[in-house]
Amino acid sequence: MPLKYSKALVIGATSGIGLAYAEKVVADGKKVIVVGRRKEILDEFVKKHGENKAEAVEFDITQLDDIPKFAQDIVNKHPDLDCIFINSGIQRGFDFTKPETIDLSAIGLEFTTNYLSYVHLTHAFLPFLQKQKNETALIYTSSGLALIPLVKRLNYSASKAALHHFLIALRAQLKDGPGNVKVIEVFPPAVQTELHDERHQPDIKNGRQMGMPLKDFTEDSWAKILNDDDDVPVGVAVKWYSSIESRRQELFRAMNGLG
Repeated sequence: MPLKYSKALVIGATSGIGLAYAEKVVADGKKVIVVGRRKEILDEFVKKHGENKAEAVEFDITQLDDIPKFAQDIVNKHPDLDCIFINSGIQRGFDFTKPETIDLSAIGLEFTTNYLSYVHLTHAFLPFLQKQKNETALIYTSSGLALIPLVKRLNYSASKAALHHFLIALRAQLKDGPGNVKVIEVFPPAVQTELHDERHQPDIKNGRQMGMPLKDFTEDSWAKILNDDDDVPVGVAVKWYSSIESRRQELFRAMNGLG
């Protein structure tokens, strides 16, 4: 079963999950626009697949004030865009038993990257998506840590929990239109990507070998995306999701009178 959308924008496509999803879009015979800060990697992707299948756009999503223009430029050039993967993310360790070691600017950058930029991007692209006659999709890379926090990664966990709650409510708001915008949330476990590299998180050794192999994660999550699942937990996140999320959703529907 191929991806049902015709053209995808993958934000955070220079490595890891984002790059793997961009490869999947091309493999499905659809065009992809890859976005990230490292232009040389984006250009290599286009060179590999050809300009008829891929296009590269250099952009830093933490520059929140630039997001409206970025989104407008994309939709002006690609009026047939119908699928957006928002995938960028960073993870850092913080130990609040030693407050003097905490860099609050790093706390802010992590939260901006993992949550605020997602909200700004959603806001910027929604007017375009809501005008489309066919179904469109916003696909967000969340985390299993949105469900169960990790002590040493407390700010990362909080940023993903914030995103998760935002997406639950966003999906409910968009359910009855305008437009037909599908909201998909992917819950990765730890995956073998550069997210855990020692240069980013010095307390982790051989971080690239930690967690689920990227290929296995990609195959599992991609199959669920193609199956039209709204929520896509993978690996250990399946257990966490099944234990927690049904009750959360039940209470959410009750509190908001959603039946």
